[in-house]
Amino acid sequence: MGQLTRLFVISRIFFMGFLISGMAVAQTSPIEPPSPVSVVADAAPGDYVGQAIQAALAPLSSAFPPLLTSPRHQRVDVNRAVLDFYSHRGYRAAWTDDDDVVQLLKSLSDTGVDGLDPEDFRISELVTARNSMQTTEPTPGQRAAFDISATQTFITALLQLRRGKVDPSRLDIHWNFDPVGIDPREDVNLFFTALDSHDVARAFAQAPPQEAIYGTLRQGLAQLRRVRDSGGWPKIPAGQTLRPGMDDASVAQLRARLVAGGYLTAKMNARSDYDDTVTAAVKKYQAEQYLGADGVAGPATLAALNVPVEARIDQVRVNMERARWLLYKLQGTFVIVDIAGYKVSFYRDGKLIWRSRVQVGKPYRSTPIFQSEITYVTFNPTWTVPPTILVKDMLPKIRNNPGYLNANRIRVIDREGNVLDPLTVDWDNPRGLTLRQDAGSDNSLGQVVIRFPNDYAIYLHDTPHRELFAQSNRATSSGCIRVENPLQLVELLFNDPVRWNSEGIQKQLANGKTENIRLPVKVPVLLAYWTVDLSLDGRVTFKPDVYGYDKPVLRALNLPSERPTLDGRRAAPPSMAVGQNKL
Repeated sequence: MGQLTRLFVISRIFFMGFLISGMAVAQTSPIEPPSPVSVVADAAPGDYVGQAIQAALAPLSSAFPPLLTSPRHQRVDVNRAVLDFYSHRGYRAAWTDDDDVVQLLKSLSDTGVDGLDPEDFRISELVTARNSMQTTEPTPGQRAAFDISATQTFITALLQLRRGKVDPSRLDIHWNFDPVGIDPREDVNLFFTALDSHDVARAFAQAPPQEAIYGTLRQGLAQLRRVRDSGGWPKIPAGQTLRPGMDDASVAQLRARLVAGGYLTAKMNARSDYDDTVTAAVKKYQAEQYLGADGVAGPATLAALNVPVEARIDQVRVNMERARWLLYKLQGTFVIVDIAGYKVSFYRDGKLIWRSRVQVGKPYRSTPIFQSEITYVTFNPTWTVPPTILVKDMLPKIRNNPGYLNANRIRVIDREGNVLDPLTVDWDNPRGLTLRQDAGSDNSLGQVVIRFPNDYAIYLHDTPHRELFAQSNRATSSGCIRVENPLQLVELLFNDPVRWNSEGIQKQLANGKTENIRLPVKVPVLLAYWTVDLSLDGRVTFKPDVYGYDKPVLRALNLPSERPTLDGRRAAPPSMAVGQNKL
Protein backbone atom coordinates (compact mmCIF):
# COMPACT_ATOMS: atom_id res chain seq x y z
CA MET A 1 0.00 0.00 0.00
CA GLY A 2 1.46 3.37 -1.05
CA GLN A 3 1.90 6.33 1.31
CA LEU A 4 -1.05 8.26 -0.19
CA THR A 5 -3.39 5.26 -0.05
CA ARG A 6 -2.35 4.52 3.53
CA LEU A 7 -2.92 8.15 4.50
CA PHE A 8 -6.36 8.11 2.89
CA VAL A 9 -7.38 4.97 4.82
CA ILE A 10 -6.06 6.31 8.13
CA SER A 11 -7.75 9.67 7.66
CA ARG A 12 -11.12 8.29 6.62
CA ILE A 13 -11.29 5.73 9.43
CA PHE A 14 -10.07 8.35 11.90
CA PHE A 15 -12.60 10.91 10.67
CA MET A 16 -15.57 8.54 10.63
CA GLY A 17 -14.80 7.50 14.20
CA PHE A 18 -15.02 11.12 15.26
CA LEU A 19 -17.97 11.97 13.05
CA ILE A 20 -20.27 9.63 14.94
CA SER A 21 -18.76 10.27 18.35
CA GLY A 22 -19.93 12.64 21.05
CA MET A 23 -18.05 13.88 24.10
CA ALA A 24 -16.68 11.98 27.14
CA VAL A 25 -19.39 11.48 29.73
CA ALA A 26 -19.81 14.55 31.94
CA GLN A 27 -22.67 15.99 33.88
CA THR A 28 -26.00 17.20 32.58
CA SER A 29 -26.31 20.96 32.42
CA PRO A 30 -29.63 22.72 32.95
CA ILE A 31 -29.24 25.24 30.16
CA GLU A 32 -31.49 26.95 27.71
CA PRO A 33 -31.64 25.23 24.31
CA PRO A 34 -29.00 26.27 21.82
CA SER A 35 -29.97 28.58 19.02
CA PRO A 36 -30.52 27.10 15.57
CA VAL A 37 -27.37 26.53 13.59
CA SER A 38 -26.70 29.67 11.67
CA VAL A 39 -24.51 29.13 8.62
CA VAL A 40 -22.50 32.24 7.91
CA ALA A 41 -21.62 31.12 4.42
CA ASP A 42 -20.73 28.11 2.38
CA ALA A 43 -17.09 27.28 1.93
CA ALA A 44 -15.37 29.86 -0.22
CA PRO A 45 -14.84 29.10 -3.91
CA GLY A 46 -11.42 27.60 -4.35
CA ASP A 47 -11.20 26.50 -0.72
CA TYR A 48 -11.21 22.81 -1.50
CA VAL A 49 -10.42 21.76 2.06
CA GLY A 50 -13.29 23.91 3.33
CA GLN A 51 -15.61 22.40 0.76
CA ALA A 52 -14.54 18.93 1.90
CA ILE A 53 -15.20 19.91 5.54
CA GLN A 54 -18.66 21.19 4.62
CA ALA A 55 -19.47 18.01 2.71
CA ALA A 56 -18.22 15.81 5.55
CA LEU A 57 -20.32 17.66 8.13
CA ALA A 58 -23.47 17.67 6.00
CA PRO A 59 -24.86 14.51 7.70
CA LEU A 60 -24.61 16.26 11.05
CA SER A 61 -26.76 19.16 9.86
CA SER A 62 -29.75 16.86 9.47
CA ALA A 63 -28.95 15.04 12.73
CA PHE A 64 -29.68 18.14 14.83
CA PRO A 65 -33.16 19.72 14.83
CA PRO A 66 -33.27 23.47 14.26
CA LEU A 67 -34.34 23.95 17.90
CA LEU A 68 -34.21 21.50 20.77
CA THR A 69 -37.64 21.15 22.30
CA SER A 70 -37.02 20.83 26.04
CA PRO A 71 -35.79 24.11 27.57
CA ARG A 72 -33.78 22.50 30.37
CA HIS A 73 -31.40 19.63 31.02
CA GLN A 74 -30.17 19.50 27.43
CA ARG A 75 -26.74 18.00 26.85
CA VAL A 76 -24.64 19.97 24.45
CA ASP A 77 -23.01 17.49 22.10
CA VAL A 78 -19.50 17.92 20.75
CA ASN A 79 -20.77 17.21 17.26
CA ARG A 80 -23.14 20.15 17.59
CA ALA A 81 -20.32 22.36 18.84
CA VAL A 82 -18.08 21.30 15.97
CA LEU A 83 -20.82 21.88 13.40
CA ASP A 84 -21.51 25.36 14.80
CA PHE A 85 -17.80 26.12 14.89
CA TYR A 86 -17.17 25.32 11.25
CA SER A 87 -20.42 26.77 9.95
CA HIS A 88 -19.74 30.11 11.63
CA ARG A 89 -16.27 30.28 10.10
CA GLY A 90 -17.38 29.39 6.58
CA TYR A 91 -15.93 25.90 6.97
CA ARG A 92 -12.36 27.16 6.89
CA ALA A 93 -9.84 24.65 8.25
CA ALA A 94 -8.76 25.36 11.82
CA TRP A 95 -5.53 23.35 12.12
CA THR A 96 -3.43 24.81 9.32
CA ASP A 97 -0.65 25.94 11.67
CA ASP A 98 1.44 22.93 12.66
CA ASP A 99 2.42 24.68 15.89
CA ASP A 100 -1.24 24.41 16.96
CA VAL A 101 -1.13 20.67 16.27
CA VAL A 102 2.10 20.34 18.26
CA GLN A 103 0.46 22.17 21.19
CA LEU A 104 -2.57 19.89 20.93
CA LEU A 105 -0.53 16.68 20.95
CA LYS A 106 1.62 17.88 23.87
CA SER A 107 -1.45 18.95 25.85
CA LEU A 108 -3.23 15.66 25.20
CA SER A 109 -0.17 13.79 26.43
CA ASP A 110 -0.17 15.94 29.57
CA THR A 111 -3.74 14.98 30.53
CA GLY A 112 -2.16 12.09 32.40
CA VAL A 113 -1.26 14.52 35.20
CA ASP A 114 -5.01 15.00 35.72
CA GLY A 115 -5.60 11.28 36.14
CA LEU A 116 -6.97 10.85 32.61
CA ASP A 117 -5.63 8.47 29.96
CA PRO A 118 -4.18 10.28 26.91
CA GLU A 119 -4.91 7.23 24.78
CA ASP A 120 -8.61 7.72 25.49
CA PHE A 121 -8.25 10.67 23.11
CA ARG A 122 -6.60 8.43 20.49
CA ILE A 123 -3.46 10.53 20.53
CA SER A 124 -1.50 7.82 18.70
CA GLU A 125 -3.79 8.01 15.68
CA LEU A 126 -3.47 11.79 15.60
CA VAL A 127 0.32 11.49 15.66
CA THR A 128 0.26 8.91 12.85
CA ALA A 129 -2.04 11.01 10.70
CA ARG A 130 0.05 14.16 11.24
CA ASN A 131 3.29 12.35 10.39
CA SER A 132 1.77 10.93 7.22
CA MET A 133 0.56 14.36 6.13
CA GLN A 134 4.09 15.70 6.56
CA THR A 135 5.61 13.05 4.31
CA THR A 136 2.95 12.82 1.59
CA GLU A 137 0.84 15.58 0.07
CA PRO A 138 -2.69 14.86 1.31
CA THR A 139 -5.87 15.41 -0.67
CA PRO A 140 -8.38 18.08 0.45
CA GLY A 141 -10.60 15.31 1.80
CA GLN A 142 -7.78 13.93 3.90
CA ARG A 143 -6.93 17.39 5.24
CA ALA A 144 -10.60 17.91 6.07
CA ALA A 145 -10.78 14.58 7.89
CA PHE A 146 -7.73 15.44 9.97
CA ASP A 147 -8.98 18.94 10.74
CA ILE A 148 -12.38 17.75 11.98
CA SER A 149 -10.77 14.96 13.96
CA ALA A 150 -8.35 17.36 15.65
CA THR A 151 -11.21 19.71 16.52
CA GLN A 152 -13.27 16.87 17.96
CA THR A 153 -10.32 15.72 20.05
CA PHE A 154 -9.55 19.25 21.19
CA ILE A 155 -13.04 19.95 22.50
CA THR A 156 -13.51 16.45 23.94
CA ALA A 157 -10.34 16.60 26.02
CA LEU A 158 -11.03 20.13 27.24
CA LEU A 159 -14.56 19.29 28.32
CA GLN A 160 -13.35 16.24 30.21
CA LEU A 161 -10.84 18.42 32.02
CA ARG A 162 -13.45 21.10 32.69
CA ARG A 163 -16.47 19.00 33.69
CA GLY A 164 -15.22 15.44 34.15
CA LYS A 165 -15.32 12.32 32.03
CA VAL A 166 -17.85 10.34 34.07
CA ASP A 167 -21.51 11.33 34.32
CA PRO A 168 -22.22 11.20 38.09
CA SER A 169 -25.98 11.15 37.55
CA ARG A 170 -25.57 7.70 35.97
CA LEU A 171 -23.90 6.42 39.12
CA ASP A 172 -26.15 8.04 41.72
CA ILE A 173 -29.89 8.59 41.34
CA HIS A 174 -29.72 11.30 44.02
CA TRP A 175 -27.24 13.44 42.06
CA ASN A 176 -28.55 16.97 41.51
CA PHE A 177 -25.42 19.10 41.27
CA ASP A 178 -26.47 20.82 38.08
CA PRO A 179 -24.17 23.77 37.33
CA VAL A 180 -26.91 26.41 37.40
CA GLY A 181 -25.70 29.62 35.83
CA ILE A 182 -22.76 27.96 34.06
CA ASP A 183 -23.55 27.54 30.38
CA PRO A 184 -21.20 24.95 28.88
CA ARG A 185 -21.46 26.71 25.53
CA GLU A 186 -19.51 29.57 27.10
CA ASP A 187 -16.73 27.11 27.85
CA VAL A 188 -16.84 25.86 24.27
CA ASN A 189 -16.62 29.41 22.92
CA LEU A 190 -13.60 30.09 25.10
CA PHE A 191 -11.91 26.96 23.82
CA PHE A 192 -12.48 27.91 20.20
CA THR A 193 -11.30 31.47 20.86
CA ALA A 194 -8.06 30.03 22.15
CA LEU A 195 -7.75 27.91 19.01
CA ASP A 196 -8.29 30.94 16.77
CA SER A 197 -5.65 32.77 18.80
CA HIS A 198 -3.21 29.88 18.31
CA ASP A 199 -3.04 29.45 22.08
CA VAL A 200 -4.08 25.82 22.42
CA ALA A 201 -1.80 25.17 25.37
CA ARG A 202 -3.41 28.00 27.33
CA ALA A 203 -6.86 26.49 26.78
CA PHE A 204 -5.65 23.21 28.28
CA ALA A 205 -3.96 25.00 31.18
CA GLN A 206 -7.15 26.89 32.05
CA ALA A 207 -9.66 24.05 31.55
CA PRO A 208 -9.19 22.07 34.81
CA PRO A 209 -10.26 23.49 38.19
CA GLN A 210 -7.94 26.31 39.18
CA GLU A 211 -8.43 25.91 42.94
CA ALA A 212 -5.39 25.09 45.08
CA ILE A 213 -6.91 21.81 46.24
CA TYR A 214 -6.88 20.49 42.68
CA GLY A 215 -3.24 21.46 42.24
CA THR A 216 -2.36 19.62 45.43
CA LEU A 217 -4.15 16.51 44.18
CA ARG A 218 -2.11 16.74 40.98
CA GLN A 219 1.10 16.92 43.01
CA GLY A 220 0.00 14.01 45.17
CA LEU A 221 -0.77 11.92 42.10
CA ALA A 222 2.66 12.66 40.64
CA GLN A 223 4.37 11.73 43.93
CA LEU A 224 2.50 8.43 44.18
CA ARG A 225 3.45 7.59 40.61
CA ARG A 226 7.09 8.23 41.46
CA VAL A 227 6.77 5.79 44.37
CA ARG A 228 5.14 3.25 42.03
CA ASP A 229 7.84 3.67 39.40
CA SER A 230 10.56 3.12 42.00
CA GLY A 231 9.03 -0.21 43.01
CA GLY A 232 6.24 0.79 45.39
CA TRP A 233 6.43 1.15 49.14
CA PRO A 234 7.63 -1.53 51.56
CA LYS A 235 5.10 -4.12 52.70
CA ILE A 236 4.90 -4.98 56.38
CA PRO A 237 4.12 -8.59 57.36
CA ALA A 238 0.47 -8.80 58.40
CA GLY A 239 -1.06 -10.81 61.24
CA GLN A 240 0.88 -9.11 64.00
CA THR A 241 0.81 -6.06 66.25
CA LEU A 242 3.82 -3.77 66.48
CA ARG A 243 4.08 -1.79 69.70
CA PRO A 244 6.26 0.94 71.19
CA GLY A 245 9.39 -0.52 72.77
CA MET A 246 9.76 -3.38 70.26
CA ASP A 247 12.95 -3.97 68.31
CA ASP A 248 12.22 -6.21 65.34
CA ALA A 249 12.77 -6.60 61.60
CA SER A 250 9.07 -5.83 61.07
CA VAL A 251 9.59 -2.49 62.82
CA ALA A 252 12.36 -1.72 60.33
CA GLN A 253 9.85 -2.34 57.53
CA LEU A 254 7.33 -0.16 59.33
CA ARG A 255 9.92 2.61 59.49
CA ALA A 256 10.64 2.24 55.78
CA ARG A 257 6.93 2.45 54.99
CA LEU A 258 6.51 5.57 57.12
CA VAL A 259 9.49 7.17 55.36
CA ALA A 260 7.99 6.35 51.95
CA GLY A 261 4.70 7.97 53.05
CA GLY A 262 6.36 11.12 54.32
CA TYR A 263 5.74 10.45 58.04
CA LEU A 264 9.41 9.96 58.92
CA THR A 265 12.54 11.48 57.46
CA ALA A 266 14.91 9.29 55.47
CA LYS A 267 17.51 9.32 58.25
CA MET A 268 15.03 7.38 60.44
CA ASN A 269 15.03 4.45 58.02
CA ALA A 270 18.01 2.31 59.00
CA ARG A 271 16.81 1.25 62.45
CA SER A 272 14.52 -1.44 63.84
CA ASP A 273 13.40 0.01 67.20
CA TYR A 274 9.88 1.28 67.88
CA ASP A 275 10.81 4.52 69.64
CA ASP A 276 8.83 7.69 70.41
CA THR A 277 9.44 9.06 66.92
CA VAL A 278 7.85 6.00 65.33
CA THR A 279 4.97 6.14 67.82
CA ALA A 280 4.27 9.77 66.91
CA ALA A 281 4.44 8.98 63.19
CA VAL A 282 2.03 6.06 63.58
CA LYS A 283 -0.41 8.24 65.55
CA LYS A 284 -0.29 10.86 62.83
CA TYR A 285 -0.93 8.26 60.16
CA GLN A 286 -3.80 6.74 62.16
CA ALA A 287 -5.46 10.11 62.70
CA GLU A 288 -5.29 10.90 58.99
CA GLN A 289 -6.56 7.45 58.09
CA TYR A 290 -9.55 7.69 60.47
CA LEU A 291 -8.19 4.93 62.68
CA GLY A 292 -7.89 4.99 66.45
CA ALA A 293 -4.77 7.08 67.05
CA ASP A 294 -3.14 4.99 69.81
CA GLY A 295 0.35 4.71 68.28
CA VAL A 296 0.10 0.91 68.09
CA ALA A 297 0.41 -0.62 64.61
CA GLY A 298 -2.26 -3.29 64.91
CA PRO A 299 -4.00 -5.27 62.13
CA ALA A 300 -6.20 -2.36 60.92
CA THR A 301 -3.27 0.06 60.78
CA LEU A 302 -1.02 -2.46 59.01
CA ALA A 303 -3.79 -3.26 56.52
CA ALA A 304 -4.09 0.43 55.65
CA LEU A 305 -0.30 0.82 55.38
CA ASN A 306 -0.15 -2.22 53.08
CA VAL A 307 -2.71 -0.92 50.57
CA PRO A 308 -0.73 -0.98 47.28
CA VAL A 309 0.40 2.33 45.92
CA GLU A 310 -1.44 1.55 42.67
CA ALA A 311 -4.73 1.52 44.64
CA ARG A 312 -3.88 4.88 46.20
CA ILE A 313 -3.13 6.28 42.74
CA ASP A 314 -6.58 5.20 41.63
CA GLN A 315 -8.10 6.75 44.77
CA VAL A 316 -6.56 10.11 43.91
CA ARG A 317 -7.73 9.83 40.30
CA VAL A 318 -11.29 9.17 41.47
CA ASN A 319 -11.24 12.21 43.72
CA MET A 320 -9.76 14.41 41.00
CA GLU A 321 -12.76 13.41 38.90
CA ARG A 322 -15.05 14.40 41.78
CA ALA A 323 -13.20 17.69 41.97
CA ARG A 324 -13.96 18.33 38.30
CA TRP A 325 -17.64 17.70 39.08
CA LEU A 326 -17.87 19.91 42.15
CA LEU A 327 -15.17 22.51 42.65
CA TYR A 328 -17.06 25.14 40.67
CA LYS A 329 -19.69 24.94 43.43
CA LEU A 330 -17.29 25.89 46.22
CA GLN A 331 -17.71 29.64 45.99
CA GLY A 332 -19.21 32.36 48.16
CA THR A 333 -20.98 31.37 51.38
CA PHE A 334 -21.97 27.73 51.76
CA VAL A 335 -22.01 24.70 54.04
CA ILE A 336 -20.37 21.49 52.88
CA VAL A 337 -20.74 18.11 54.55
CA ASP A 338 -17.85 15.75 53.85
CA ILE A 339 -19.66 12.44 54.33
CA ALA A 340 -16.67 10.10 54.15
CA GLY A 341 -14.65 12.52 56.30
CA TYR A 342 -17.36 12.85 58.98
CA LYS A 343 -17.13 16.63 59.11
CA VAL A 344 -19.11 19.74 58.22
CA SER A 345 -17.56 23.07 57.23
CA PHE A 346 -18.88 26.60 56.86
CA TYR A 347 -17.35 28.90 54.26
CA ARG A 348 -17.93 32.63 53.95
CA ASP A 349 -16.68 34.45 50.85
CA GLY A 350 -14.95 31.23 49.85
CA LYS A 351 -12.93 31.04 53.09
CA LEU A 352 -13.22 28.32 55.70
CA ILE A 353 -14.24 29.88 59.02
CA TRP A 354 -15.70 26.93 60.98
CA ARG A 355 -15.58 23.14 61.05
CA SER A 356 -17.10 20.45 63.27
CA ARG A 357 -17.31 16.68 63.47
CA VAL A 358 -20.47 14.92 62.32
CA GLN A 359 -22.07 11.50 62.39
CA VAL A 360 -23.48 10.26 59.08
CA GLY A 361 -25.62 7.35 57.94
CA LYS A 362 -24.60 3.78 58.45
CA PRO A 363 -23.53 2.00 55.23
CA TYR A 364 -26.92 0.30 54.91
CA ARG A 365 -28.68 3.65 55.55
CA SER A 366 -26.24 5.84 53.71
CA THR A 367 -26.52 9.62 53.68
CA PRO A 368 -27.32 10.64 50.08
CA ILE A 369 -25.15 13.00 48.05
CA PHE A 370 -27.00 16.09 46.85
CA GLN A 371 -27.21 19.87 47.09
CA SER A 372 -29.90 22.14 48.49
CA GLU A 373 -30.33 25.43 50.36
CA ILE A 374 -30.73 25.83 54.11
CA THR A 375 -33.95 27.77 54.62
CA TYR A 376 -34.90 27.60 58.30
CA VAL A 377 -33.97 26.32 61.74
CA THR A 378 -36.22 24.46 64.18
CA PHE A 379 -35.58 25.20 67.84
CA ASN A 380 -36.68 22.68 70.47
CA PRO A 381 -37.81 20.20 67.80
CA THR A 382 -40.11 17.27 68.26
CA TRP A 383 -39.12 14.10 66.45
CA THR A 384 -41.50 12.17 64.25
CA VAL A 385 -40.18 8.63 63.97
CA PRO A 386 -39.53 7.77 60.29
CA PRO A 387 -41.26 4.60 59.03
CA THR A 388 -38.00 2.72 58.47
CA ILE A 389 -36.76 3.41 61.99
CA LEU A 390 -40.17 2.53 63.40
CA VAL A 391 -40.25 -0.86 61.69
CA LYS A 392 -36.61 -1.89 61.95
CA ASP A 393 -35.49 -0.29 65.20
CA MET A 394 -38.35 0.78 67.42
CA LEU A 395 -40.99 -1.93 67.15
CA PRO A 396 -38.69 -4.65 68.54
CA LYS A 397 -37.92 -2.43 71.54
CA ILE A 398 -41.61 -1.66 72.14
CA ARG A 399 -42.57 -5.34 71.98
CA ASN A 400 -39.84 -6.26 74.45
CA ASN A 401 -40.57 -3.37 76.81
CA PRO A 402 -44.16 -1.97 77.00
CA GLY A 403 -42.89 1.02 78.97
CA TYR A 404 -40.30 2.02 76.34
CA LEU A 405 -42.41 4.78 74.75
CA ASN A 406 -43.37 6.47 78.02
CA ALA A 407 -39.79 6.29 79.27
CA ASN A 408 -38.64 8.12 76.14
CA ARG A 409 -41.56 10.59 76.07
CA ILE A 410 -42.81 9.29 72.72
CA ARG A 411 -46.50 9.79 71.97
CA VAL A 412 -48.63 7.46 69.83
CA ILE A 413 -50.91 9.40 67.45
CA ASP A 414 -53.62 7.96 65.22
CA ARG A 415 -54.79 9.22 61.80
CA GLU A 416 -57.22 11.69 63.41
CA GLY A 417 -54.51 13.20 65.59
CA ASN A 418 -55.64 11.51 68.80
CA VAL A 419 -53.02 10.54 71.35
CA LEU A 420 -53.34 6.86 72.26
CA ASP A 421 -52.28 4.88 75.28
CA PRO A 422 -49.39 2.68 74.08
CA LEU A 423 -50.70 -0.21 76.17
CA THR A 424 -53.91 -0.29 74.09
CA VAL A 425 -52.11 -0.69 70.75
CA ASP A 426 -51.61 -4.04 69.03
CA TRP A 427 -47.87 -3.69 68.40
CA ASP A 428 -47.80 -6.93 66.42
CA ASN A 429 -50.00 -5.24 63.80
CA PRO A 430 -49.74 -1.46 64.17
CA ARG A 431 -51.46 0.52 61.40
CA GLY A 432 -52.08 4.19 60.78
CA LEU A 433 -49.94 5.30 63.72
CA THR A 434 -47.40 8.06 64.08
CA LEU A 435 -44.83 8.10 66.87
CA ARG A 436 -43.65 11.53 67.96
CA GLN A 437 -41.08 12.31 70.63
CA ASP A 438 -41.61 15.48 72.67
CA ALA A 439 -39.03 18.24 72.63
CA GLY A 440 -36.37 18.11 75.31
CA SER A 441 -32.74 17.47 76.02
CA ASP A 442 -33.14 13.74 75.36
CA ASN A 443 -34.95 14.25 72.05
CA SER A 444 -33.27 12.33 69.22
CA LEU A 445 -32.83 15.61 67.32
CA GLY A 446 -31.40 17.44 70.31
CA GLN A 447 -32.04 21.14 70.71
CA VAL A 448 -31.99 22.27 67.09
CA VAL A 449 -32.54 21.11 63.51
CA ILE A 450 -31.11 22.82 60.43
CA ARG A 451 -33.45 22.20 57.51
CA PHE A 452 -33.20 22.29 53.73
CA PRO A 453 -35.63 21.00 51.08
CA ASN A 454 -34.93 17.51 49.76
CA ASP A 455 -36.72 14.29 48.87
CA TYR A 456 -34.92 12.15 51.44
CA ALA A 457 -35.99 13.67 54.80
CA ILE A 458 -32.34 14.52 55.47
CA TYR A 459 -31.26 17.42 57.67
CA LEU A 460 -28.51 18.56 60.03
CA HIS A 461 -29.31 18.30 63.71
CA ASP A 462 -28.15 18.16 67.29
CA THR A 463 -28.05 14.80 69.10
CA PRO A 464 -28.02 13.41 72.63
CA HIS A 465 -25.60 10.71 71.44
CA ARG A 466 -22.56 12.93 71.85
CA GLU A 467 -20.26 10.12 72.96
CA LEU A 468 -20.18 8.83 69.35
CA PHE A 469 -18.28 11.90 68.16
CA ALA A 470 -15.17 10.47 69.82
CA GLN A 471 -15.19 7.48 67.46
CA SER A 472 -12.98 7.44 64.39
CA ASN A 473 -15.69 5.77 62.29
CA ARG A 474 -18.79 7.92 62.67
CA ALA A 475 -21.13 6.26 60.17
CA THR A 476 -23.59 5.73 63.02
CA SER A 477 -26.85 7.53 62.16
CA SER A 478 -29.94 6.46 60.23
CA GLY A 479 -29.11 8.82 57.37
CA CYS A 480 -29.35 12.35 58.77
CA ILE A 481 -26.27 14.31 59.82
CA ARG A 482 -25.65 14.75 63.53
CA VAL A 483 -23.52 17.83 64.23
CA GLU A 484 -21.20 18.07 67.22
CA ASN A 485 -21.50 21.85 67.64
CA PRO A 486 -24.80 22.74 65.94
CA LEU A 487 -25.48 25.98 67.83
CA GLN A 488 -22.24 27.46 66.53
CA LEU A 489 -23.38 26.64 63.00
CA VAL A 490 -26.81 28.17 63.65
CA GLU A 491 -25.18 31.42 64.75
CA LEU A 492 -23.10 31.51 61.55
CA LEU A 493 -26.12 30.78 59.37
CA PHE A 494 -28.18 33.65 60.81
CA ASN A 495 -25.16 35.99 60.65
CA ASP A 496 -26.96 38.45 62.94
CA PRO A 497 -24.70 39.46 65.87
CA VAL A 498 -27.52 41.43 67.50
CA ARG A 499 -30.58 39.16 67.40
CA TRP A 500 -29.05 35.74 66.80
CA ASN A 501 -25.82 35.82 68.75
CA SER A 502 -25.02 33.04 71.22
CA GLU A 503 -27.08 34.71 73.95
CA GLY A 504 -30.06 35.17 71.63
CA ILE A 505 -29.97 31.52 70.59
CA GLN A 506 -29.86 30.36 74.21
CA LYS A 507 -32.83 32.62 75.01
CA GLN A 508 -34.79 31.05 72.14
CA LEU A 509 -34.02 27.56 73.42
CA ALA A 510 -34.89 28.46 76.98
CA ASN A 511 -38.56 29.19 76.19
CA GLY A 512 -39.01 25.49 75.41
CA LYS A 513 -41.33 26.12 72.46
CA THR A 514 -40.97 24.22 69.20
CA GLU A 515 -40.55 27.02 66.70
CA ASN A 516 -39.33 27.36 63.10
CA ILE A 517 -37.27 30.47 62.32
CA ARG A 518 -36.42 31.26 58.71
CA LEU A 519 -32.96 32.41 57.75
CA PRO A 520 -32.73 35.96 56.41
CA VAL A 521 -30.69 34.60 53.49
CA LYS A 522 -30.74 31.03 52.17
CA VAL A 523 -27.39 29.28 52.46
CA PRO A 524 -26.34 26.61 49.94
CA VAL A 525 -25.53 23.22 51.44
CA LEU A 526 -23.59 20.50 49.64
CA LEU A 527 -23.49 16.90 50.82
CA ALA A 528 -20.38 15.54 49.12
CA TYR A 529 -18.23 12.44 49.26
CA TRP A 530 -14.43 12.60 49.24
CA THR A 531 -12.09 9.73 50.12
CA VAL A 532 -8.93 11.83 50.24
CA ASP A 533 -7.89 14.67 52.50
CA LEU A 534 -5.11 17.21 52.33
CA SER A 535 -2.84 17.48 55.36
CA LEU A 536 -1.62 20.81 56.68
CA ASP A 537 1.73 20.20 54.99
CA GLY A 538 0.04 19.60 51.62
CA ARG A 539 0.29 15.82 51.58
CA VAL A 540 -2.61 13.78 50.16
CA THR A 541 -4.02 11.44 52.80
CA PHE A 542 -6.66 8.75 52.49
CA LYS A 543 -9.96 7.92 54.14
CA PRO A 544 -11.86 4.64 54.19
CA ASP A 545 -14.40 4.39 51.39
CA VAL A 546 -17.19 3.84 53.91
CA TYR A 547 -19.98 3.49 51.32
CA GLY A 548 -17.93 1.79 48.58
CA TYR A 549 -18.53 4.65 46.13
CA ASP A 550 -15.00 4.78 44.70
CA LYS A 551 -15.19 1.53 42.73
CA PRO A 552 -18.01 2.48 40.33
CA VAL A 553 -16.39 5.86 39.66
CA LEU A 554 -13.03 4.22 38.94
CA ARG A 555 -14.65 1.60 36.74
CA ALA A 556 -16.37 4.30 34.67
CA LEU A 557 -13.22 6.42 34.58
CA ASN A 558 -11.21 3.50 33.18
CA LEU A 559 -13.75 2.50 30.53
CA PRO A 560 -13.19 3.60 26.94
CA SER A 561 -15.49 6.51 26.35
CA GLU A 562 -18.87 5.51 24.99
CA ARG A 563 -20.15 6.89 21.74
CA PRO A 564 -23.67 7.20 20.34
CA THR A 565 -24.72 6.66 16.76
CA LEU A 566 -26.44 9.60 15.11
CA ASP A 567 -29.87 8.17 15.92
CA GLY A 568 -29.00 8.19 19.63
CA ARG A 569 -28.51 4.43 20.09
CA ARG A 570 -25.51 3.23 22.08
CA ALA A 571 -22.72 1.44 20.31
CA ALA A 572 -19.57 -0.24 21.55
CA PRO A 573 -16.56 2.04 21.15
CA PRO A 574 -14.56 1.26 18.01
CA SER A 575 -10.80 1.34 18.09
CA MET A 576 -10.59 4.80 16.54
CA ALA A 577 -13.45 6.58 18.33
CA VAL A 578 -12.77 9.23 20.92
CA GLY A 579 -16.04 8.40 22.61
CA GLN A 580 -19.17 9.95 23.92
CA ASN A 581 -18.68 13.13 25.87
CA LYS A 582 -21.85 14.90 26.90
CA LEU A 583 -21.89 18.06 28.91
